[in-house]
Amino acid sequence: MAIDLHKELLTIRREALALGAIVEERVRMVAEAIETGDVELARQVKRGDKEIDDAEVHIESECLRVLALGGPVASDLRFVLGVMRVTSQLERIGDLARSISKRVINVNILPTVELPGSLVDLAHAARAMLSDALAAMSNEDAALCREVRAADERVDDLRKEVFYWARDEMPRRAEASQAIIDILSMAQKLERIGDLANNIAGDVIFLVEGSIVRHSKA
Repeated sequence: MAIDLHKELLTIRREALALGAIVEERVRMVAEAIETGDVELARQVKRGDKEIDDAEVHIESECLRVLALGGPVASDLRFVLGVMRVTSQLERIGDLARSISKRVINVNILPTVELPGSLVDLAHAARAMLSDALAAMSNEDAALCREVRAADERVDDLRKEVFYWARDEMPRRAEASQAIIDILSMAQKLERIGDLANNIAGDVIFLVEGSIVRHSKA
């Protein structure tokens, strides 16, 4: 059965960007929940996983259909393969945001611990990486992708700052040890969101230029 390849690719692009917007909003919400301690906002993120999962599966199915029936080549083929990778990364980011939301809820019902400023900074830095990676995808901006990849080091450094905070805080606040462990878990998952945003930036570079930069500093 013949398909209109151009029309199908436009539909896939629109659906991938829509999924990106949903995931970006989840990360924004969880970053705000971390900063403000808004448990209800964290609960909204926790409840929102199925929409992302369903969208990722649908886009993957559409991509496979285009590969089977449309015979895309060159830049069109790169686009389809790139979108499949990006949407997989987005689904994983959605899972991480949901997991972080659970830790936010826990921290706000456990013995009070003042969050380290580095955790809040980490949440906003990871969110910014994702936002820029998705903007780069929308605009096919390889230069912005490289800025995202350069920002990954800052996210790694902030995660280390949270670790050092926890190392110093744990002996002083034994009664709050579970909250401190939850904060460490949030930091690890936020760093992972940054890693996945970095991966998305690499996938967009592949989509735009045909260059594989996954294991390089380019």
